[in-house]
Amino acid sequence: MVMADVLLRVGGDGGAKPRAVAPASCYPRPMAHPDVYFRHLSRHFGPQYWWPGRSRWEVMVGAILTQNTAWRNVELAIAELRRRHLLSRAAMLAAPVEELRAAIRSAGFYRQKARCLQTLAAWVQEHHGGSLTRLFRQPTAIVRKELLALPGIGPETADSILLYAGGHASFVVDAYTVRLLSRHGEAVAQGPGDGYAAIQSWFAAGLGQDVGRWQEMHALIVATGKEFCRKSVPRCTTCPLGPMLPPAAVISRPQPRIARRGPQRGCGAGEFRGLPAPALLSEPKARPPRAVRED
Repeated sequence: MVMADVLLRVGGDGGAKPRAVAPASCYPRPMAHPDVYFRHLSRHFGPQYWWPGRSRWEVMVGAILTQNTAWRNVELAIAELRRRHLLSRAAMLAAPVEELRAAIRSAGFYRQKARCLQTLAAWVQEHHGGSLTRLFRQPTAIVRKELLALPGIGPETADSILLYAGGHASFVVDAYTVRLLSRHGEAVAQGPGDGYAAIQSWFAAGLGQDVGRWQEMHALIVATGKEFCRKSVPRCTTCPLGPMLPPAAVISRPQPRIARRGPQRGCGAGEFRGLPAPALLSEPKARPPRAVRED
């Protein structure tokens, strides 16, 4: 089954009219190297310096709060946590859950997220002596398994924490990533298997183990998704990746979906069909990971 069944025909005047045509898989082409995407996007957007946060714990808090909401709502919640002096693990554990809920209300699903934050803080305290250095000193696979065992943390959230707070090479696969790859014909076929892991493997093979490069690649994809590769009305003709599109730009209908049912165990997971993960060569480096405080 093919993800994209409606392609975009762009007229000479720049207007665009969707029309039903042959699926994207009818336009075979070589798989592009992830580094090609990186170079095009970094040339257009410049450094992103994502994830914003004054400490590693603040980055982890942001990864929880951003589930199913816009980042501007997360900024409001973090500012309120800071105003109430609740932006530390100790303060979150000591605060009544009602106060924590009130502080993060702007981020939505505040009841579940408050419980998730307190659970995460208690877990760091009880299982890692309150030390994020001790937590992230472990191998990536072990930290990821431990995070995924916590309620309210799924693959996308766990990988955000690993990549941006822990400095581990664990690529974040979100809705922007799936949409971009689908429209560019890199993920045209659905089939059995773990699609999230397949996309991670595709980027891992192409980006090497430079964590700074992984961080920048994900941030650039998010910027592209917000400005150009929009869900309903993509701006393909002005997108820096426009020259890389298949013979016709793709409006995926239906879009490969990441489940959005609210924070819960496994929230943030990319629940979609398997996508191909070709072996690619690694190439150059990006900026080093941004240093942040322990707490």
